[in-house]
Amino acid sequence: MIRLPKRVLPKAAREKLCEYQDEIDALPDYADRVERAKTSFAARNRKGDPTFDAVKKTLTAMCSGAQRCAYCEDSAADEVEHIRPKSLYPEAAFLWSNYLYACGPCNGPKNNRYAVFAQATGNFTDVTRRRKAPVVPPVPGAPVLIDPRKEDPSAFLWLDLQNTFFFTPLASLGPTELERARYTIDVLGLNKRDLLPKARQQAFKDYKAHLSQYRTSLAQGAPARRLRQLERDIQERGHPTVWAEMKRQHALLPVLRDLFHAVPQALGW
Repeated sequence: MIRLPKRVLPKAAREKLCEYQDEIDALPDYADRVERAKTSFAARNRKGDPTFDAVKKTLTAMCSGAQRCAYCEDSAADEVEHIRPKSLYPEAAFLWSNYLYACGPCNGPKNNRYAVFAQATGNFTDVTRRRKAPVVPPVPGAPVLIDPRKEDPSAFLWLDLQNTFFFTPLASLGPTELERARYTIDVLGLNKRDLLPKARQQAFKDYKAHLSQYRTSLAQGAPARRLRQLERDIQERGHPTVWAEMKRQHALLPVLRDLFHAVPQALGW
């Protein structure tokens, strides 16, 4: 999970999203706004709809590798995910900054799970609406879930590159940030699916192999065009968080320390 690059949605799509959102916001009753958010989004989020074709194209450009999920970075992203659930926050149903591209295995378990630090008390408060519960506005407060559209997850999370390849909260976090890190790891299931740590370990080996190849090519005097291609190969690979963590932790791991010492420019890739 890495901070997503900023991309500008085409003007026509931005205007249409605002138009759709205005239709929802104009309804006086919260429950009606929730229902309209659900039905309106379902009706418009379809292949062939010009607005959502533009949304998906732009979200794809923000993905890592070959359209990978913004949460797990492993599965193909094929669902427009609301970071703040539309069933809780209908005012964000058509908000561009509330979208990212996710895979079903991440989006399904997350679904409408959401929590805030309540404005009145500062306490962690699960605002997930249970089935058949009254449709009332959630308690106002600051979000607990880390938002990769607006925040850098690496400021909260640490990836173990030596043993488990699990995400853990950074050791230096304060109580609030620690709760956010733990909640994000749990809600998104970043360590729960066995294939994810295994995929991160494979990505780690792959990045090392490509960086070693670059080091060898550099030492052998390979032409600049070849070196640029090898650099692009590294920058365009999957699981970009693994690469980011390799750069962050390179001084702690001898094999990485030697590699980056030989290719210090890679720290800027």
